[in-house]
Amino acid sequence: MDAQQQNPEESLSITVWLAGRSYRIRIKPEEESAVRKAVRLADQKIGDLRNHYAGKDDQDFMAMCLLMYAADTAIESFNNPVMQEELNKLSKKIDKVISAESNEE
Repeated sequence: MDAQQQNPEESLSITVWLAGRSYRIRIKPEEESAVRKAVRLADQKIGDLRNHYAGKDDQDFMAMCLLMYAADTAIESFNNPVMQEELNKLSKKIDKVISAESNEE
């Protein structure tokens, strides 16, 4: 069941603060700790960016923070050993197909 189909009784409404603004969000109760930690880390990163890059507005800092998170997540998942193992398996299968096709010619 995705977040939009979630039963309201099964979700928790919380207010989080990010870059000096409040945001009301609905989450699963068991996710509250992780969500609050993520918001705290994002707010710290925005504060660091604010100190490092003067003259920008909070929207710029939030966009920079989001981009950094997305890049870190993409790099982390790509460097995941399980992912690497699966990529190696796929690569070997591709090599076998290419090799078999070139031997048929």
